[in-house]
Amino acid sequence: MPPKLVPLKPYPQLSDDERVAGAEGFLNAIRSRRTVRDFLDRPVPMQAIKAAIAAAGLAPNGANRQPWHFVVVSDPAIKRTIREAAEVEERAFYDGRAPKEWLEALEPLGTDWRKPFLETAPVLIVVFQESWGRVPSGGRVKNYYVTESVGIATGFLLAALHAAGLATLTHTPSPMGFLRDLLKRPSNEKAAMIVVVGHAAEDAKVPAIEKKSFDEIATFV
Repeated sequence: MPPKLVPLKPYPQLSDDERVAGAEGFLNAIRSRRTVRDFLDRPVPMQAIKAAIAAAGLAPNGANRQPWHFVVVSDPAIKRTIREAAEVEERAFYDGRAPKEWLEALEPLGTDWRKPFLETAPVLIVVFQESWGRVPSGGRVKNYYVTESVGIATGFLLAALHAAGLATLTHTPSPMGFLRDLLKRPSNEKAAMIVVVGHAAEDAKVPAIEKKSFDEIATFV
């Protein structure tokens, strides 16, 4: 059966100068995005969270399976439970599970097993990836390029949250199986990461890091 095709909605008709300005405008806006570990407990508008997730849901993905699910956690008790469970895993990581080389790589960032932001920040978005999907009849369908698809969608999510003026942090406690159990997700889903969302604390500090130069990250052929 041939695919059902519909007309492409027209892209904006811009001059080359306008296209450059648009790309550079996004670059300048995203330059200020940093991973934040110090949050206020002030609420954020849930409509902004919904819009950011809707944007993430528009990401390109393997065979249009859309192999993701986003669980928004704002309940203080559940956030506390997530923090406690994550810190158990993180303490084991920092106290012996992680190889010396990994800990040395993390040292300039000043991280440790303590994760108070999981409880302080008003919203946690737990990103799940679906290893397989379901059809209306109840059967299974294979999902393709799941990790890549969810990674792209999470990038969309972070950019949208930044556009809303919200601070974010990506957290990946390992292992993360407790998140599926705690949030009662089905067996075909696996937690990929926690996106912590909120307002940065007034006295928040971030590591003094350097980004690679443009020539180090790009080659034109």
